[in-house]
Amino acid sequence: MNEHRVVEATQHQPSPVTVDSLKRDLVALGVKPGMVLLVHSSPSSMGWVCGKSVAVIEALESVLTPHGTLVMPTHSGELSEPSYWQHPPIPEAWWQTVRDTMPAFQSDLTPTREMGLIPETFRKQHGVKRSNHPQVSFAARGKHAKQITENHSLEYGLGAGSPLARIYELRGHVLLLGVGHGNNTSLHLAEHRATHKSKKVIEQGAPIFVNGGRVWQTFEDLEGDSEDFETIGKAFADETGLEQIGKVGLARARLFPQHDIVNFAVCWMEQNRS
Repeated sequence: MNEHRVVEATQHQPSPVTVDSLKRDLVALGVKPGMVLLVHSSPSSMGWVCGKSVAVIEALESVLTPHGTLVMPTHSGELSEPSYWQHPPIPEAWWQTVRDTMPAFQSDLTPTREMGLIPETFRKQHGVKRSNHPQVSFAARGKHAKQITENHSLEYGLGAGSPLARIYELRGHVLLLGVGHGNNTSLHLAEHRATHKSKKVIEQGAPIFVNGGRVWQTFEDLEGDSEDFETIGKAFADETGLEQIGKVGLARARLFPQHDIVNFAVCWMEQNRS
């Protein structure tokens, strides 16, 4: 949504969305000081925000306080095996050139891809730590940022050696701001933990630095499938009552414990995926 449409969607309000109004909305939803909070967001869904992504980050960190930890996905999907690319695909004749020349992942330089303006702004903030994964990195700031982002496994990057698993151990929460469970990366952790016949291991690749030199590194990963994530999210909300729903700005927001939805999703996948 372009900014003209965002203004039009907000102009019936007595004032624009501000840091203070966002803080009130977050508190009303159930965000508390000291939480470990993984946020997925759509900035335009919140209406016209005075300060845009910076205001959203300031509001989140203010409510969490320095005792909390703010986490966001900072994925860079173009640093991947080019034969799998679909949005858009590239000619097969180019694949080897990509493997040979794509610049290696650098946590302070590599931009996010299709994550939105808020994570891209957040990763550049002073004091933010970003995990060292070329495709599915996460950024965090706060009390548990180092614990969450260090030692991110290259293989199975959303599995047991990932920041998602550290958030699970810390009993963190997930906040969906204007997006649905299709964007809920924690359900990929459930995919890694669930046992079912449709799980498929693939060979991925990415440019990384090894001993100071750039290499194209291949590694095993799980082929993710998010087609049923919305169904899982709805079932979780209906059956557990653990999803808090409200408004943050103009956005529909959902807050829930990550530990519980991962456990629920593991059982759901084992029962419903063939």
